[in-house]
Order: sequence, then structure tokens, then C-alpha cells
Amino acid sequence: MNAKVSGLRETFGTHTRGFIVALVIAAAATFLSEHYAAPVMLFALLIGMAFHFLAEDESCRPGIEFSAKTLLRFGVGLLGLRLSLGDVESLGWVSVLAIVGFVLATLGCGVLLSTLLGRRSAFGLLAGGSVAICGASAALAIASVLPKHPSREEDTLFVVVGVTALSTIAMIAYPILFQAMGMNDLESGFLIGATIHDVAQVVGAGYSISDEAGVVATFVKMLRVALLPVVMVVVMVSFRGSQSQKVGLPGFLVMFVLLAILANSGLLPDDVIAAVNELSRWCLIVAISALGVKTSLAKFLHVRPSYAAILCVETLFLLLIALAFVKWVGV
Repeated sequence: MNAKVSGLRETFGTHTRGFIVALVIAAAATFLSEHYAAPVMLFALLIGMAFHFLAEDESCRPGIEFSAKTLLRFGVGLLGLRLSLGDVESLGWVSVLAIVGFVLATLGCGVLLSTLLGRRSAFGLLAGGSVAICGASAALAIASVLPKHPSREEDTLFVVVGVTALSTIAMIAYPILFQAMGMNDLESGFLIGATIHDVAQVVGAGYSISDEAGVVATFVKMLRVALLPVVMVVVMVSFRGSQSQKVGLPGFLVMFVLLAILANSGLLPDDVIAAVNELSRWCLIVAISALGVKTSLAKFLHVRPSYAAILCVETLFLLLIALAFVKWVGV
């Protein structure tokens, strides 16, 4: 018992400094957002980037990593309480099927581009999966079931850096683009959830527009994340080399779905839902702040030209087919 308590204290101690850094940045971003009527997520990201040097500090790194990953996933899971049946019904089954189509088309685009540029099909699946599903997380997951190769680790690193760069740019640029195109909150939320790579940037971009756009963007993003196990199985079967790997749904996705069901059951008091929603909001702001601290602009300049071309074209391809769907079919 004493050993467990000591272990918890040690873990808490190693995470404290980095977490406090992210929390202070989140508080500063919230203050600026309330006084200057600008997106709090954008402030959190930009202020965090100014403190990137702390990501290399051994005393802060564990807390920063915890805030950017574990706290983010916990905050996203809590967002399930904000999802109403009306949000799902407002999208419709056609939009849900479109998300599946976007993922498949982007995977195909990745394999085709990789072949045309003289890269291996495995890299095409790695890059396509990261763009189509959930950025760096998908890249790491897919890489774990690809057959071993001398350059696998290097390829994965380049994809992680590339999609993180593109996702960060998209978080800032897409809300401006969609609003300039006259998209309403539902359409903007759908497009953000369907096109931005990483979960953190989807949440940041969605809530920079409005709460409604943020909830819709998160729901759409969860649909894409739910396809990760399916894609991993397809990759395993395609290469027939890693079939013993176990594939499961991410825990935060399961949490999101369960809380969404609970919220729509009418069993929870409104005060409880409001309190949890506020907790979720702070978790996400702190997580985005930590993500900003982790973001190194210098690393974005070291992506190979051919890799960068594949990732950029895939990102543009996904954006264009999503825009075409909203324009010609609607959500």
C-alpha cells in the first residue's frame, strides 16, 4: 500500500511543473480571449509556442506530455456530454457515409501518390492514414502493424512532423477560410471535423468558431477516429505480416460515446452536465496550451520534399472533396 502511495506521489511530482506551465498559459489565454473577443484556443496555441524551450526541460517535459496527450483525450471524452441527438440528426446518414468515403479516398490517394513519386505503398498507407484519420496518432498506430523496414522509423517521424505542421496551419487557416466562404456553424464544424488531421487541432479550430461548431467538429472527428482499427486491420491483411497484433478502439472514443448516450438519457441533472462541460473546456484549453509548448517551428523545415508533397496534396485533396460534398450535397 505504501509503495503504491509513494508511486502516485512520485508520478504527481514529476508531472506538476509541466502541468502548471500549461495551466498558467491556459489562464492567460482565457483572460486575453475574454478581453479581446478572440478565440481562446488560438491564444493558447500561440502563447504556448513562445514557451517551446520548456518542452526540452527535463522537469517540465513529463507534465507537458501528460497535458498534451492524456488530458486532451480526457477532455475530448468528456465532450460526449455535449452531443445531443439533434446534432447527429442534423448531420444525417449521408454525411456519416461521406466521412467513410473521405477516409477511403484519402488512403487511395496516398498509395497512388506514393507510387507515382517512387515511394513504397507502405509509405502511402502510412501518410494516407495519418491524413485521413487522426494525424500523428494514426501514423504511429499504422506504423506499428506495417512490416519491418530499415527506414520505417524515419518515415514515421517525417509523417508525424509533417501532419503536425499541416494540422497546426489548418487549425488557424480553416476557420477563417470557411467563414469567408459563408459557411454556417454546422457546415464549418463538419468541414473542420472531416479535414483537419489531429484531434487537438480539430477541437481548437471548432471551438474558435462557436460551441456548436466545436461539438459537431468533435463528433465528425470521432467518426474518423473510429475507423482507425478498421484501417489497421486492412493494413495488416494487406501485408500479411503482423496478424497477431491486437487492435481496439481508443479509450477516449469509447468514453465519448458512453457519455453521449448518458447525456441523452435524461438521467443527469443539468447542473452536473454544466459542471462537467466546464471541466472539459478547461482540460482542452490546457491541452492546447501544452500542444503549443511542444510545437517546434524549426522541425517543420526538415521534412523531405517528396514526403511533404505527398502530405500536402493529400491534405488539399481531402479538403476539396469535403468542400465539394458540402456544396453539392450539403450537411
